[in-house]
Amino acid sequence: MAEFPSKVNTRTSSPAQGGGAAVSTLSPDLGFVRSSLGALMLLQLVLGLLVWALIADTPYHLYPSYGWVMFVAVFLWLVTIVFFVLYLFQLHVKLYMVPWPLVLMVFNVGATVLYITAFITCSASVEPTSLKGSRPYNQRAAASFFSCLVMIAYGVSTFLSFQAWRGVGSNAATSQMAGGYA
Repeated sequence: MAEFPSKVNTRTSSPAQGGGAAVSTLSPDLGFVRSSLGALMLLQLVLGLLVWALIADTPYHLYPSYGWVMFVAVFLWLVTIVFFVLYLFQLHVKLYMVPWPLVLMVFNVGATVLYITAFITCSASVEPTSLKGSRPYNQRAAASFFSCLVMIAYGVSTFLSFQAWRGVGSNAATSQMAGGYA
């Protein structure tokens, strides 16, 4: 027992600078941007921005129908930005208790339905609210066209998020390799 202290080797170390608390840095996941989900979100953001910018540049406040289109376009644009940032910086992984595939599917279904109503409203209101060939007419017609494209983009996202929620075409190995994106 007398030999014990001489055979024990101990080392001490000082904690890392910053008080020893582990600080994780947020770095963007470029694999997400290259995925179909990321590309569709970017498309939705760009086209949604075009819809509300075109409507906002006309006297839309005079017509209640364009107020609805603006509400749908701006609201869904902002929520899509939130989801894009969550997935870009992999914050959805840190919030593991939320069923993200289900949340994304429900959001995309709701967004598709809202954009269907916005597209129909915008398209039906172009001619009665503007003189044909005028600048507001052209802007509102373009907004109708882009709202149709955004509606289709959200519809495709709905289909892909439904497949991701059901787990179609993936297994544990492929979902790990793909980072959880479709």
